[in-house]
Amino acid sequence: MTEALMEDLDIAVLLPCYNEAQTISDVVAAFRATLPMARIYVYDNNSTDSTALRAALAGATVVRERRQGKGNVVRRMFSDIEADIYIMADGDGTYAASDAPELIRTLITEGADMVVGTRRGVRADAGRQGHAFGNRIFNTLYRSLFGNDFSDIFSGYRAFSRRFAKSFPAVSGGFEIETEMSVHASRLRLPVAELELDYGRRPDGSHSKLSTFRDGGKILWMFAMLMKETRPFTFFGAISGGFLLASLVFMAPVLVAYFETGLVERMPTWVFSLVLMLISFLVFSAGMILDSLARARAEQLRIHYMNLPAGQHARTARTKPETPARHMAA
Repeated sequence: MTEALMEDLDIAVLLPCYNEAQTISDVVAAFRATLPMARIYVYDNNSTDSTALRAALAGATVVRERRQGKGNVVRRMFSDIEADIYIMADGDGTYAASDAPELIRTLITEGADMVVGTRRGVRADAGRQGHAFGNRIFNTLYRSLFGNDFSDIFSGYRAFSRRFAKSFPAVSGGFEIETEMSVHASRLRLPVAELELDYGRRPDGSHSKLSTFRDGGKILWMFAMLMKETRPFTFFGAISGGFLLASLVFMAPVLVAYFETGLVERMPTWVFSLVLMLISFLVFSAGMILDSLARARAEQLRIHYMNLPAGQHARTARTKPETPARHMAA
């Protein structure tokens, strides 16, 4: 049934790569064997090894993106390529190409705009227990801040509809792009799905490009920026609450002394507490105003998304009850 659903689709496989010469040939060959009707693109992000050459020899279309960072690569891929369905994976061989048809089938049958291949064996990623711990922390933080749509926001194995690819703003420059994708879908309440898949280990000699602490800091900063942009009332409300609490802490002993003696004995402290309270009110007001602007911006993004063609996969999903009958008749 999957082959029947996919035969009329324009599918693009997108592989962002940086120094993956050891694995990219096998990855391209695996996707060509699994999805013979798909176009395979390798976007080389300033690799210093033979990644681009090996990808081209394996049959992929190779494009060079000179701005460093996965976010810059994804932005370029989504801008350049026209397709009904986009499959994005890494070039390190940790995601199985054989799972791609199941991602596509789920995208079609669920009528989704994004399907995330959640990683079943993520703890085995070259033994990086720091990464596994960070994944748990950040996924829990994501669910508390942005909702429960996703359980693995850092998975790089995803299927997208054309609507998603062409409406996704992609403002981040690094590997935080997966987080931004998840927030974009949650913000616009797009139909999404998850599919649990095996996650392989890198081969010997292949190394992760991630730094536990440096990149963890970047993700925290990205969370803060996305909160500011998508949920400004919550973001600035928390800051306002902090200033208000500090104001009350400094104000309390001055008020106690005043009610006991009738005198303001610590005038500088009293003035400082009032300044903190004023800042709290100003930040709270800014949060209310920016929240209205964020809602208007989300409405514009939603309208832009709705104005894009639904894509062949959405039309197939709507007519899928008739599909078996047509093929049986043929």
